[in-house]
Amino acid sequence: MKLLGLRTAIYKVDDLAKAKEWYAQVLGFAPYFDESFYVGFSVAGFELGLIPDTHSGNKSDSVSTYWGVENIDSSYQRLLELGATTLEAPNEVGGGIWVAMVNDPWDNPFGIIYNPYFGTSAQ
Repeated sequence: MKLLGLRTAIYKVDDLAKAKEWYAQVLGFAPYFDESFYVGFSVAGFELGLIPDTHSGNKSDSVSTYWGVENIDSSYQRLLELGATTLEAPNEVGGGIWVAMVNDPWDNPFGIIYNPYFGTSAQ
């Protein structure tokens, strides 16, 4: 088996409409797929998906997903301004790589990473 890289991160939310609005603000664009059972954003060749779920327990224990950013501090502050809460403040993990983790308003962990060694591309 060969892993080909991140393709999709799916977050469970109890209010799909509010989550769609929040993530559209975070990302700066609307979803490309918008149905009552799934909302999908195309993010630089990757998928950020939202599905309705009102029965989930603690979501932060099972998955860590990090989305690339160009500036860890300003991206982290923007997430907080939009209602996210801190799980891990920005910190360098070695070699000039910086990470931070927040909970979105639905308690999904949302990680960001600045990695100067990983290629970047626009939406």
